[in-house]
Amino acid sequence: MNRDNKYCIYLLECADGTYYCGITTDMGTRLKQHNAGKAAKYTRGRSPVNILVKTENCYTKNMALKIEHSIKKLPKHRKVAAIIAET
Repeated sequence: MNRDNKYCIYLLECADGTYYCGITTDMGTRLKQHNAGKAAKYTRGRSPVNILVKTENCYTKNMALKIEHSIKKLPKHRKVAAIIAET
């Protein structure tokens, strides 16, 4: 990945109803990785996953990681609204 790429923040809904938050520069590729069991350990046994919401690719990696970290600390019912607020 090029360091100049912009990142998006996304929220997935797993097959078991749980949510997973992450960042990427290429949502299509990342979604395929999650569903193939080759992405985050959390989603490996919870596929298929679907995108609930994502931001535009407009964040630096550092900023995207900070936002992702803050969203992961939120209760489930507030995560979607937090990402929508970032768009």
